[in-house]
Amino acid sequence: MSAPVVLPRIAWGSPASTKTALLVHGLGSSAALMWRIGTALGDAGWYAVAVDLRGHGDAPRALDYSVAAFAADLAAAHPDRGGPWDAVIGHSLGGAASTMAAASDPDWTGRLVLIDPAIHVTDRDAGIIRRSQERAFADQTEEAVADEHPHWHPQDIELKVDAVRRASAWAVEQTSAQNQPWDVRAHAARLTVPTHIVGADPEVYSLFTGDLATEVRQNPVVTMSVVAGAGHSPHRDKPDETIRQILEALR
Repeated sequence: MSAPVVLPRIAWGSPASTKTALLVHGLGSSAALMWRIGTALGDAGWYAVAVDLRGHGDAPRALDYSVAAFAADLAAAHPDRGGPWDAVIGHSLGGAASTMAAASDPDWTGRLVLIDPAIHVTDRDAGIIRRSQERAFADQTEEAVADEHPHWHPQDIELKVDAVRRASAWAVEQTSAQNQPWDVRAHAARLTVPTHIVGADPEVYSLFTGDLATEVRQNPVVTMSVVAGAGHSPHRDKPDETIRQILEALR
């Protein structure tokens, strides 16, 4: 595996806060798109830091886009004051990479919150993800995003377009191609830190549901809630309820 890259950061809240959180976005997204969670955590007294993953936003480009490579980058990221993060919150790919990082180093974070994490991506889901990314890169306009997600906040629409324009299309493509199979269930089984999963509604669309959710929850440190009516990005589909569940998990 290649060496870790240094991930660029943006932040919300006071750097003097005693509580630090790392926010990790999903495939084809960006640090800025974690703004809703970052704002809520800052208002709740946290210092919330979001990173651009390799191949995304302002992060370095690379050749290795395995989940293990994303995880190594995260494991090398620590609060400015040193020591562990008090919490790491990861969505989709960010959730998978955070799971691997936390399983590899139990001292990296005090707890995990995973938002519809991509723990095991089946062939069916891989096809859905691939087509979604292809649509995003083919039509990089706010109108296209608004048509697909008319209920999203205007800033989510703006930032999704910005994220796609600044991401490497090759990196996004290779993230799917280089993770065959895409499966971090063994790492989820080794987690020792308190982990809460904020799931999407399977009636809409979820990567983490059914037998997969049952299997992962066999680990006694893992708990789960579901955001009713939300698809794969609950923090954009149903932000208020998603944030309520995240804050509850952090208490």
